[in-house]
Amino acid sequence: MAKGYLIAHITVTDPENYPKYIKADGPVFEKWGAKFVVRGGDCTLVEGTTRERHVVIEFESYEKALACYNSPDYQAAAKLRQAYAQSEVLVVEGIPEA
Repeated sequence: MAKGYLIAHITVTDPENYPKYIKADGPVFEKWGAKFVVRGGDCTLVEGTTRERHVVIEFESYEKALACYNSPDYQAAAKLRQAYAQSEVLVVEGIPEA
C-alpha cells in the first residue's frame, strides 16, 4: 500500500499567533498516526516561486491523510493556520511499496 503525504507551503503572516496553530495541529496529527518528515528547516529555491515554510507529513495511506485533513479536529486547527498564514496544502499519494 502506498503512503499518503500532506504537503503544505506556508507564508506566516502573523508570527505572534502562528504558534497557536502548531499547538493545535500536533495532537490531531498524533491521533492519526502521522509522522512529520519536514517541518520548516532550511530551504533553497532552485526553480520557480516558493513560500517561506514547508511541511511534509507522512500517513499510513493516502486515504488516511485525506481523512485526517477533512476531520473536524483538523479543520478546527486549519482555521487558525488560515487566520495566521497564507498556504497551499496538498494531499499526495506516495509510491506503492513493493
